[in-house]
Amino acid sequence: MFTLLDSINSPEDLRKLNRDDLSILAAELRSFLVESVSKTGGHLASNLGVVELTIALHYVFNTPDDRLVWDVGHQTYPHKILTGRREAFVNLRKPNGIAGFPRRGESPYDTFGTGHSSTSISAALGMAIAAKQAGLERRSVAIIGDGAMTAGMAFEALNNAGDMDANLLVILNDNDMSISNNVGALNNYLARLLSGRFYDTVRRGGKKVLDVMPPPVKEFAKRAEEHAKGMVIPGGTLFEEFGFNYIGPIDGHDIHVLLDTLSNIRELKGMQFLHIVTQKGKGFEPAEDDPNKYHGVSKFDPCNGVSHATAATKTYAQVFGDWLVDIADTDNNLVAITPAMCDGSGLNAFAETYPNRYFDVGIAEQHALTFAAGLACDGLKPVVAIYSTFLQRAYDQLIHDVALQNLDVLFAIDRAGLVGADGPTHAGSFDLSYLRCIPNIVIMAPSDENECRQMLTTGYQYNGVAAVRYPRGTGTGASIHAALETLPIGKGEIKRKSTLKNGKKVAILAFGSMLAPALQAAPVLDATVANMRFVKPLDIDLIKKLASTHDLIVTVEENALMGGVGAAVLEVMQTLNLTTPTLCLGLPDIFIEHGVHETMLAECGLDSVGIAKTIRRKLKASK
Repeated sequence: MFTLLDSINSPEDLRKLNRDDLSILAAELRSFLVESVSKTGGHLASNLGVVELTIALHYVFNTPDDRLVWDVGHQTYPHKILTGRREAFVNLRKPNGIAGFPRRGESPYDTFGTGHSSTSISAALGMAIAAKQAGLERRSVAIIGDGAMTAGMAFEALNNAGDMDANLLVILNDNDMSISNNVGALNNYLARLLSGRFYDTVRRGGKKVLDVMPPPVKEFAKRAEEHAKGMVIPGGTLFEEFGFNYIGPIDGHDIHVLLDTLSNIRELKGMQFLHIVTQKGKGFEPAEDDPNKYHGVSKFDPCNGVSHATAATKTYAQVFGDWLVDIADTDNNLVAITPAMCDGSGLNAFAETYPNRYFDVGIAEQHALTFAAGLACDGLKPVVAIYSTFLQRAYDQLIHDVALQNLDVLFAIDRAGLVGADGPTHAGSFDLSYLRCIPNIVIMAPSDENECRQMLTTGYQYNGVAAVRYPRGTGTGASIHAALETLPIGKGEIKRKSTLKNGKKVAILAFGSMLAPALQAAPVLDATVANMRFVKPLDIDLIKKLASTHDLIVTVEENALMGGVGAAVLEVMQTLNLTTPTLCLGLPDIFIEHGVHETMLAECGLDSVGIAKTIRRKLKASK
């Protein structure tokens, strides 16, 4: 079925093909992507959009000696397929299978591990400077999307690169721009011209001549070139100001234009910026029509794009989205902010209902938090919808701009804990550790969907910084109350009482998602189970009561054990001189690889069987 694709096991094989065969290869590669991802799930639309670009890059550049650095990693499936991992796609994002993102340990062609956005230019610049220091002619290429260019880090790297004398190519993959056929043809022609050696020689020679001219002459010549380019390539002068030679925009699906342009650029020295235009979902009609829907997909029918997934209960993101609309109906001061995660965070309904109170700031987490702080300063009530892993990128703003000023901002933190197939780059394993040490913050962890709604209301009504962290996907299927109910801040509840008369009584202090497995483990131990609800402030009275009436305290959290809420309980017990033996269970001090969420928890000893087994072992050792 895939005649050419089956013969490609490395870029060396790819380079043996005739250029005229590459369009056929692109079609086969697209078909393989749709067929494969339909069986495994994963990122689809973005990968379909970079097929020709990926082929051209590996055809022109001497990879892996030449470095390709992919931003985010959502678009690296074609790269992985062409670099010897085609057969491994049957286990994409599965336990012991290949990752959905570039991983340095997976292949020498994955030159930099990515998962978060806007890092490619910085990394590729570092590699370019390393090559220069070593006296190597190696080329470094950063491939970044237009969405990733909204992050300040990308512009920090561009600004720094302008002061460097290194061979760096930045490719802007712009899939949010449309070009008419005539303009596209003109720009394709100009790109070949501007990337040619003749133009580069004239350009460099002219600069040498101008170096000895008076400053006004130099400035006039510079502005003349910029305006001439600006007439036919609007926006290019921005990157010229950073010190790059701007080329484009060109059609990113025209394999011959890509090959000609990249071949020319490879011979050029210094900082080059190539602007290409692509279409997300290219070649698969459902993904072309709705690229956001097909950004990250579960298993689907490759014939019509219909998903096989069924959700019996609402996801936590949907619970949040419903709550946000309901609370907004009661308060005109509510505004919602997301750093480019509208769909994933459940904000679609709010964005449609209250478009003037919805702010998608792009991939700019630092800006999102300080923007929220500014809104709060002048009387609005911001709700920041953000993934746990992405909140890490704005830690300074969280402390300095929000918490230090004790502003009224609510954080709805999605994807807390392990996230399954997306793996360690997207896991929310550390938020309890990095949040609880910050003053002026209330931290809550719901055990089910209804409690999530209650905690969001509690955090919103609280006059200060509050955070509700909840897991990916569905919960226990709890019935959700329509009323906007609040909880008493800093108070947990007993969910099960031990009836044990003889032997050592165990009290399990469960936080958030760990309540369900704790309750499942409790009967075989006849243990007391407390739903702690609040990570900060902790329910000190409940801890004192349980410590005085039980022989072993056990804390359970889906967060890094080091610095987590178990450590917070130990701190309380030490302060109060409580000597009850305490066992802390949580995520181990490693980056946990991708897999099935339930299996990952079991491997960490955080399912009901693992919790009971570890407690039994502790009890046995203490006899």
